[in-house]
Amino acid sequence: MIHKVELEIGGRNMIIESGRIAKQSNGAVTVQYADSMVISTVCSNTEPRLGFDFFPLTVEYREKTYAAGKIPGGFFKREGRPSEKEILSARMIDRPLRPLFPSDFRGETQIINFIVSHDRKNDTDVMAITGSSACMAISDVPIAKTIAGVRVGRIDGEFVVNPTMDQYDEADILIVMAGSADSIGMVEGGASEASEEDIIAALEFGHKYVKQIVAKIEELKELCGKEKFEYTAVTIEEALSAKVTEMVGTRLTDANHEGDKDKRNKLKKELKKEIREALAEAFPDSDRDIGTIIHDLDSAAMRGMILNEDRRIDGRAIDKVRSISCETGFLPRTHGSAIFTRGQTQSLVTVTLGTKMDEQRLDELDSESTKSVMLHYNFPPFSTGETKPIRGTNRREIGHGMLAERALMPVIPMETNFPYTIRIVSDIMESNGSSSMASVCGGSLAMMDAGIPIKTAVAGIAMGLIKQDDKVVILTDILGDEDHFGDMDFKVAGTNEGINAIQMDIKITGLDIGIMRDALSRAREARLHILGEMNKEISTHRDALSEHAPRIITVKINPAKIGDVIGPGGKVIRSITEETGAKIDINDDGVILISSVDGEAGRAAQARVEAIVEEPELDKVYNGVVRRVTDFGAFVEIIPGTDGLVHISELDVDRVERVEDICKVGDRLDVKVINIERDGKVRLSRRVLLDGGGEPRPRPPRRNGPPRGRAPRSRR
Repeated sequence: MIHKVELEIGGRNMIIESGRIAKQSNGAVTVQYADSMVISTVCSNTEPRLGFDFFPLTVEYREKTYAAGKIPGGFFKREGRPSEKEILSARMIDRPLRPLFPSDFRGETQIINFIVSHDRKNDTDVMAITGSSACMAISDVPIAKTIAGVRVGRIDGEFVVNPTMDQYDEADILIVMAGSADSIGMVEGGASEASEEDIIAALEFGHKYVKQIVAKIEELKELCGKEKFEYTAVTIEEALSAKVTEMVGTRLTDANHEGDKDKRNKLKKELKKEIREALAEAFPDSDRDIGTIIHDLDSAAMRGMILNEDRRIDGRAIDKVRSISCETGFLPRTHGSAIFTRGQTQSLVTVTLGTKMDEQRLDELDSESTKSVMLHYNFPPFSTGETKPIRGTNRREIGHGMLAERALMPVIPMETNFPYTIRIVSDIMESNGSSSMASVCGGSLAMMDAGIPIKTAVAGIAMGLIKQDDKVVILTDILGDEDHFGDMDFKVAGTNEGINAIQMDIKITGLDIGIMRDALSRAREARLHILGEMNKEISTHRDALSEHAPRIITVKINPAKIGDVIGPGGKVIRSITEETGAKIDINDDGVILISSVDGEAGRAAQARVEAIVEEPELDKVYNGVVRRVTDFGAFVEIIPGTDGLVHISELDVDRVERVEDICKVGDRLDVKVINIERDGKVRLSRRVLLDGGGEPRPRPPRRNGPPRGRAPRSRR
């Protein structure tokens, strides 16, 4: 039987329906919003997967190109590896749902979202958050709460729920959020130096609509929801748990008082090894369970130290930022570089400047476009002292890179003022908490080092949370262990004026606005402190670009002349490139970008282009070449491809009987433009440039006899 619920959100109808398709899954729904549609499904096992000491949840978000009436590009005409958009959307779905599953559930679970219709107006990522929650709600898979997702934009000072995609560029705040009826569980988005109160106002506005959607999902659940299945919970033998707890005693608490990460981890590894060896005979094949017990005891020890002793594992106060050091110009041949170090987290960031040809081409579901600013984040295993295989870029790296990119975008100059493609790469050299925010700081420093005229510096900070019953402690600049054992990872990046990017993940079922307001306030204090430390190294961009960076010259021509610059089969533009060594990019609007590391080569190419497209100017003097001679005058090429006529009467101040007496084909003449007719014909004069400024020379004295060339008159 088909069941559906409907509601209006942002002036458009949303329909959530079940019972029509994918009926062999544990739960499946379609979410239609205007003419966009998502199919969301969940499948899960009741038995825990062997060998897993974590919850094996996978979330997929896949766009079908037929949804927008497109055929995939490339050689293989079918969808392949997920795009960056698909990966980022899957992460946004995973993050608010994962904390809602029971802590002792280990059944392998997969949530899949297919985008099957796309109207190119209504984005489907927030629909997939809602669809994933809805299919979970009506399924027999256990979950604590129902959530929903919305996007909030602020356009012309007014908040808008689920703005259309063509409104994104108009918004100075654009945030995706997910939450339940009583709390917020995930935030991801950007702004243009928005205040903390503006962000809070946006979240409060969006939460009203989240509640409406959640209510409708609950209504659908009442209509067709299944009874939740009983699953095999992961349990550990009580005798083993008691014995490990006894052997640990206070040693984990003592280890957590060691501020150095390497020393602290060494103490814990030694403790774990000692206990495993001691219990190997009494509790065989229990290595994994022993590790789980020690992990839980470690979490309790660290959280208790913060809650009860008001002490962090590195000895800092809860609102103190770790020591910071900054260095620019570290790499001699890059266009810009910086090392940003905060405690035991370090990012090496480089900036490379390119031309329009270096832009990234995006073939997305809604459109085809290009991207001229890219930030790529890499997390090699040595950054945490580990050995792991280096394979393709993982989802975490893509997500962290996009967050840092979003934070820096508002301060980068517009392409019209700085026509470069910018690639920023953050390679994490050390990691102990918030390497994405180190990438923001390092990216800001590296762009200044490269001479990019950014508006102002940008910094980022990660806030944490320890919450137990009614006691709440907000932590500034969290360590890796505080992130791992804590309840929140709240990243905030921005300038002195306001917030540019925000990302919040939690491990509890939700947060109220009050905690978020306090976290944002603390984050601002920390951000201003970090900006002050960064300004000690470099406070504004360098006066000039690196000597190794390309110089770009912009030339605006008449679009009708583009063909002349390109030439037949690209002959002209190819010859300019080969002869000067410069790269030339031509836009359809007539803007030509000439780039070259060698400034002289760029100027030579500019001169060639300008000569090709030059238009004759009235009263301007040219040194032209005679291309054709006729009885009535000479045609002189004054600029490449443009001839003008020097009438025989304009060749000399004296009467000219034959044009050949003055010039022949191939001669060079100085001529002046005396008229440009409506049809574009150019009239030239040599006479006006001769002695006398164009006035006829004085006639010679009259001699006895008839004038020269005239027959004598007969007398009568």
